[in-house]
Amino acid sequence: MRIVAVCGAGIGTSAILKVNAERVLERLGIDAEVSASDLDGVARAASDAQVILTSTELAPAVRRAIGRNYAEIVEVRNFLDLDELAVLLERSLG
Repeated sequence: MRIVAVCGAGIGTSAILKVNAERVLERLGIDAEVSASDLDGVARAASDAQVILTSTELAPAVRRAIGRNYAEIVEVRNFLDLDELAVLLERSLG
């Protein structure tokens, strides 16, 4: 399973979301590869992803950028809240 964390520049916020998603997935016992991407590279990065994690504010731009992709876009409000992320990932992957 592949998950892509996306932010505008692909450096800070997506890296934090990637690390926190890996922590949550380990806690949930779910095996997945998580990568980070910027908005410009998300179509390529998420071409074989099942889930794309991003902020609520960036989600519309991600949808436009990926075009016809079947990955589920999961909107995360607080990238630092592991409990929120756990609920979202469990709901998505459950």
